[in-house]
Amino acid sequence: MEHPKNISPGTSAIVFLLFAGFLYIFVWSPSSPFLPYNDLNAPPKNFTTVEFPVKDELDLALEGASMPNKTVIIAVVNRAYVEQTVDAETTMLDLFLESFWLGEDTRPLLDHLLLVTVDQTAHDRCMFKRLHCYRLVTDGVDFGEEKVYMSLDFIKMMWRRTLFLLDVLKRGYSFIFTDTDVMWLRNPLAKLSLNGTEDLRISVDKFFGDPRPDHNLINTGFYHIRSNNKTIALFDRWYSLKDNSTRKKEQDVLLDLLRQGIITEFGLQVKFLETRHFSGFCEDSRDVGVVTAVHANCCRHINAKVSDLTAVLRDWKRYKAAVTKYPAAARNITSGFSWSPHYGCWNSWKPHH
Repeated sequence: MEHPKNISPGTSAIVFLLFAGFLYIFVWSPSSPFLPYNDLNAPPKNFTTVEFPVKDELDLALEGASMPNKTVIIAVVNRAYVEQTVDAETTMLDLFLESFWLGEDTRPLLDHLLLVTVDQTAHDRCMFKRLHCYRLVTDGVDFGEEKVYMSLDFIKMMWRRTLFLLDVLKRGYSFIFTDTDVMWLRNPLAKLSLNGTEDLRISVDKFFGDPRPDHNLINTGFYHIRSNNKTIALFDRWYSLKDNSTRKKEQDVLLDLLRQGIITEFGLQVKFLETRHFSGFCEDSRDVGVVTAVHANCCRHINAKVSDLTAVLRDWKRYKAAVTKYPAAARNITSGFSWSPHYGCWNSWKPHH
């Protein structure tokens, strides 16, 4: 058998490059099967953002809604939040979007809102509103109907949301998560300090003036989280407890983790948002002059939330109109302001509801 006597330098270079590429893919590549498994349940060490060679729909959706510092505002909706019932004057989604229109310096933030839809009706409505939309598909699960607080379907939906948000963090995006029953009355970016050092800033149902996690009742309906190795490890540990937390919503599991010392274990910087600025029906802000958001927490049904949040926006419009008309009396108007009673939500806990 004859062997080639001469191999040109060009051919040798091509062979070398192919061989080097082969070695990179199977030995040095981050996805190589020969590399050791990185256990995110352990305290975080070194973190590198996951790089996806080809952008998928979520990459494109995040990119389209992102601020320059790779921060997005994320809300999740289903059919029950976008369809108007016969006895309702509006929808939860419409109220949510209206708050951005009525709020102070909030309209530009809609350019950075990514609406995650869990059924086709919600997605169609999102597209109709010309928002940034992403369709989150969960095989074999219908998340379209109202999920009553603490029902099994409600708990399943909250855990699916947590898994999705973990994916967002792994793609290198920080985010402000907001429920759609949160009214954005002022731009929160300055108070959240997006360029600060905190890994997590999270709202609470009641604020006791104490930074320790065992003295705060967190609420995952509004928070800002920075994408880094520590927060990815936190979410991974959090989601890993899903199957061992029967009849516990994800919020309670996260609170358990915070109280058990995961902040110190992972070296997290966590701040709890005062209800004076990030108000809710559990504890109203007493200072309308600084309130940034109002959350319909401590409420059981969508219709009750829609009714009481409609009153919140009405109160806000009356306050703004009065301050605009009588600027010299602004201080007195602010000090004398009070929110309308949340009758719908209070009554939602009664047995007949």
